[in-house]
Amino acid sequence: MPVPTNTLSTAKPTDAAVPPELPEEATAPPPATAGPLNARNLPAPDKLGAGWKTYVDPGGAEEGFLGNQTWTRRREPHQAAYEALPLGCAGQLPSGSLPVPQYALQGAYRTADAKPGTALLLRFADADKASAYRTGYQARMAACGEGGDLSVKQLWTEDTAAAAVRRYAGDESEQYVDVSVVHGSTVALLAAASAQPDTQSDWAHSVVRALEAVIDSP
Repeated sequence: MPVPTNTLSTAKPTDAAVPPELPEEATAPPPATAGPLNARNLPAPDKLGAGWKTYVDPGGAEEGFLGNQTWTRRREPHQAAYEALPLGCAGQLPSGSLPVPQYALQGAYRTADAKPGTALLLRFADADKASAYRTGYQARMAACGEGGDLSVKQLWTEDTAAAAVRRYAGDESEQYVDVSVVHGSTVALLAAASAQPDTQSDWAHSVVRALEAVIDSP
């Protein structure tokens, strides 16, 4: 996922399409839960693939957060929702505001190849806001195109889910399969580093099913 820009803005704090006025603080380890969201709202690693494991991210100055000795951490909702959007695209991205979630929780995984995987849950006030954010996210991903600092290739789309491949200019090894899904009042975004992302369309479908089973549970 994109590196935080920490750009200041005077826009209203109700628009996830613009950065928050204050960057997310990293003065203490974040809690492992975010309101009603906890580790049970993220798929068990074996549901994402054979050999997958949870990962306790130590964090650090470059990562912008302090490790909390668990594999999940609370995110500032506005910052998390903004950072999840594609940046550095060659294509003209849609304009328009996006809802800000009430809660955000991030989970860290490692794939069978020991590559990083990240899941971000965004819990909104209601299903309409969740759907509006996911629709706006997908519209931006679809418009991103190729040739910029970030290139996005669509793998497939459904009414409530989609999968794409992200590639970053200047680093052929930095490739990710991105999966997005909305279920009830929760949006899930999962990015997994992969050496062969173009071949993982079927895997992405299985990930959607695994996410749908847990992300909107109370």
